[in-house]
Amino acid sequence: MSAPTPALPAAVLHVQAGQPLLVETFAEWREAARDLLVWGVPPEAITWSSPQAGGDLFSSAAAAAEAPAAFTASVPAKNPPHVPRSLMEMLQSAACCRVADRWAFLYRVMWRWQQGEHDVQSPADEDGARLNAMVKAVRREEHDMHAYIRFRERPVDAGPPRFVAWYEPRHDVLPQVAEHFVSRMGKVSWMIATPEASVLWDGHTLHNTGPLVGRAEDLDQSDKDGGEALWLTYYRSIFNPARLNTAVMQQHITSDRWKNLPEGKIVPHMISEAAMGARKIGQAQAVGQRKGTTIPIAPADAQPERQQPTKLDECRRCELWQFATQAVPGEGPQHAPIMFVGEQPGDQEDLAGHPFVGPAGKLLDQVCEAAGVDRDTIYVTNAVKHFKWEPRGKRRLHKTPAQREVEACHYWLDKELAQVKPTVIVALGATALKSVLRSANVTLKNSLGKPMKVDGRWVVTTYHPSYVLRVPGEDAKHEAFSTMVAGLKLAHELLERPIDAPAPE
Repeated sequence: MSAPTPALPAAVLHVQAGQPLLVETFAEWREAARDLLVWGVPPEAITWSSPQAGGDLFSSAAAAAEAPAAFTASVPAKNPPHVPRSLMEMLQSAACCRVADRWAFLYRVMWRWQQGEHDVQSPADEDGARLNAMVKAVRREEHDMHAYIRFRERPVDAGPPRFVAWYEPRHDVLPQVAEHFVSRMGKVSWMIATPEASVLWDGHTLHNTGPLVGRAEDLDQSDKDGGEALWLTYYRSIFNPARLNTAVMQQHITSDRWKNLPEGKIVPHMISEAAMGARKIGQAQAVGQRKGTTIPIAPADAQPERQQPTKLDECRRCELWQFATQAVPGEGPQHAPIMFVGEQPGDQEDLAGHPFVGPAGKLLDQVCEAAGVDRDTIYVTNAVKHFKWEPRGKRRLHKTPAQREVEACHYWLDKELAQVKPTVIVALGATALKSVLRSANVTLKNSLGKPMKVDGRWVVTTYHPSYVLRVPGEDAKHEAFSTMVAGLKLAHELLERPIDAPAPE
């Protein structure tokens, strides 16, 4: 006994009867296309119809009304079609492109793929080129809609939605764009209206509504004198007539976009003002604000004579004060025999207002203990008095001071040296060494363990405690710690050596 013939799907029955297939959504088209492919219905046998049929530059001569080829189904010709995800995503995106023959064209692409013509997805193929162009047009429209939608806030007593917007998309991208604004605007209610459809977000659910008759003014009891006025004020303030390029502006935002943008009503006036002289004024102001060529002269010679700050917290000699919590002065005995000079305060020092109170300070205490030197007899300070940092998430990470910032702080270091009059200076790290020697050409590596005579004082160089903390490997940490201990012991020994005596080997 033979197996019964499967019942014909509705789409195949319509084709056999010579009736057009009415399709409104991609889901409807996909279901119909699947049945048609299973029964082997060729593209030329189908007449597709859509209630939103239109035409534009993507329409082709193939969309002209022609009598479909006769087709009679007997048994299913193929297994259910298999289409790769990448092609299905392109088809779904291209289905949003408003062209008169989009459903017929998408079915032709599917048919060719099922026949083994996999180059139909390639831009090198004629149909593939058109498919890619349709996808590109839809994605550009999504981008433009994200950029050019302008919500207006409605009065509180008007009820939901709180924000409304009107837009005239060239393609059917409203559902995708609505999902974008759902994720961006949280639980605030809003509505986007277009000539074809509207969406309403009540804070929890997205509702698809019918097309809006008229324009945004029909639902617009919005606060045009409040939020929109603020936006137009901001737009005027960022408009730079000196950099106006009307051709580029019209290329990026076409006239059909401008008519629905609030700033569209003030742009022609601003362009007119620019053409009548505002551009020249803007250029003159911009040129006047340029820094010009840097002249290589000493900063002290370039600056006019002015009163120097008497208090560290009043210092404005460089820009670091703007970003630091406070200036951090040196601390210790007023006439300490040994002065430690570090680089700059760290995060904890910046908050506390005292030098070497963080992890580096604790390690410095250990170095003093290992060297047999009382930390309380040492004056500790930094070459730079303000914390220089850069944000990294929620943390403030140390950033090495620039040479000009080190030089600006020479003023304060000289005051400390004149007041404390140390016999030995211990420079902790390369920045401190360059500051103490007033030279940018010295290196830490060549100075370790080699005491120098500077302005009637001994200068000893060693690592900064933070280097010991961050150097990888326990052996390297131990070696760096030992170098610091040896440097402090050498500094203590130099207290008994006259400055005119030869430096120890």
